[in-house]
Amino acid sequence: MDITWLGHSCFRLHDADMTVVTDPYPASVGLRVDNRPAEIVTVSNPHPNHNNSEGIDGDPKVFNSPGEYEFNGVTARGVMTPLAEGQSREDRNIAFTIEIGGINICHLGDISMPMTTRMIDELKPIDIVLVPTGGHCTLDMHQVYQTLQDLDAKIVIPMHYKTDGITVEVDPIDNFVRRMGLDEVQASPRLVVTTSNLGTDMRVVVMTSQGRPR
Repeated sequence: MDITWLGHSCFRLHDADMTVVTDPYPASVGLRVDNRPAEIVTVSNPHPNHNNSEGIDGDPKVFNSPGEYEFNGVTARGVMTPLAEGQSREDRNIAFTIEIGGINICHLGDISMPMTTRMIDELKPIDIVLVPTGGHCTLDMHQVYQTLQDLDAKIVIPMHYKTDGITVEVDPIDNFVRRMGLDEVQASPRLVVTTSNLGTDMRVVVMTSQGRPR
């Protein structure tokens, strides 16, 4: 199963003849990326920066609510995360665990408050977690660290942080790198994962955004 980070909170997950795209963004985010068809799109929240499913070719199935989904062998579980004080249900965030190619990938979306034990249990098992690390409207760094311990994934991939060209108010990855105790970061343009190379201990994989500045 191949993972490519398209920038912001958007990833392309591909295995065999199935492609899933998470949280596609519009041009106003400040990035452009080669558009390719997808069979499934997951949308964590209604904000335009996460909800540009119309920009994805291929007439994909769109998963944008809590619940269980299945399409052509790919399954997904959507769990609504806690609302921040003053946040309305219309602005809710859905975390998705997507099972593709035998790998369980959890995309936390724009999560802004720590999850309950019940929510975490509903999302598990998790092999890979895609976690927002740029702060502001999402978890602070202490909450990010604790959430990663609770989810107990083998691979952690940061997202939703400042990169070249992006117009969204988010911090760079530096705070996350320090909190995770990483001495050196070498970004990868692509990650190929199988059930046999997941490893046993948690590791952080920083990816190179394939979204180019406009």
